Amino acid sequence: MKTIRKIASLRELVRAWRQAGETVAIVPTLGNLHEGHISLVELARRRADRIVVSVFVNPTQFGPGEDYQSYPRTLDHDRRRLARAGADLLFAPAVAVLYPRAEDAGTVVSVPGLSTILCGEFRPGHFDGVTSVVSRLFNIVQPDAAVFGQKDYQQLTIIRRLQADLHYPVEIIAGATVREADGLALSSRNQYLSPVERKLAPALYRAVSECGDRLRAGARDFAALEAHGKATLVSTGFRPDYFAIRNADDLAPAQAMDRRLVVLVAAHLGRARLIDNQLVEL
Repeated sequence: MKTIRKIASLRELVRAWRQAGETVAIVPTLGNLHEGHISLVELARRRADRIVVSVFVNPTQFGPGEDYQSYPRTLDHDRRRLARAGADLLFAPAVAVLYPRAEDAGTVVSVPGLSTILCGEFRPGHFDGVTSVVSRLFNIVQPDAAVFGQKDYQQLTIIRRLQADLHYPVEIIAGATVREADGLALSSRNQYLSPVERKLAPALYRAVSECGDRLRAGARDFAALEAHGKATLVSTGFRPDYFAIRNADDLAPAQAMDRRLVVLVAAHLGRARLIDNQLVEL
């Protein structure tokens, strides 16, 4: 596996793959890779001949007071994991490579509407940072496919809208959420949890699962279900940002006639901000 930091070198290698008739997939990451990330690489391997994984702690998707400076950077560890997983190329650019005029003066790509609800309400500008960096990666790598985890369901929905609106010739592939044995979704931020908080953390998944079960059983008082889910988390020790039931396709508030719903939650536990979701097909 090659490690490349410059755009020109990456393009040269990808061009050679193309000339050999090979397809290319990208897995964008912030690094500090865990089994959830590796599952995305394995999914990409089943869909393309060559796999590019980007490791880039993107400053434009972190807000004031968030953990940009302290976010774990483990490039050597990531490189070893990716080599074992069969990735072909690790793209690890410096900030100045992707943002040559500084990140606060570069072009911003924004998906209106979807980017300012749910997590976007509590993290203003976060998704503009995500779509801006993903657009840069799509333009640099020009992949046939891109793989994103379903754990961040809102991000996945926004990337799908980005792809459709800007006509990127990239297939967006969703990777299933990978969980610990007790249900907690794998996340780099789980390491912020204290031992006591780690024992409490699976309550997040239990809350969305309980709500999903009630929806499948016929419950339709969405406001009451949301209030119950939020109260359950508060009683466990979480500080919820939101507990929401939305249309799974466009994240609009759920309606009685909807047949594809998603339960989404974001909540703080100690230093960690955790997210989770569950799809509900009716």
